[in-house]
Amino acid sequence: MKLILSTHNVTLTKAIEDHIVAKLDKLDHMDQHIVNSRVTLEHDHTRVPDKQFSCSIRIGVRGPDLFAEDRENDLYAAIDLVVKKIEQQIRKRHNKRKAVKHKDGVKLKRARRESEA
Repeated sequence: MKLILSTHNVTLTKAIEDHIVAKLDKLDHMDQHIVNSRVTLEHDHTRVPDKQFSCSIRIGVRGPDLFAEDRENDLYAAIDLVVKKIEQQIRKRHNKRKAVKHKDGVKLKRARRESEA
């Protein structure tokens, strides 16, 4: 998976980078079809203190890309919440695919039963 990490008014430390890479490895483990991910970290001094740090993640996959964004007073909290949102989107996408396969299997079984009868 290709990672593009950009920051605005945030000093990218090794700890922040390691935290992001660890979270993205978890996402990559959940869905091996992830092509790339773009993470943007921002610090806006003009916002209220509760929402100064923002993190957005765009995950490139086959089909529509997955995107999530969150604003918090702590950068690590923003990263964790965005990753949680992306995990939910990956699970939803996975469950939709499983449901389609299940529906196709049920249709095939019914067709076999009707042809045998």
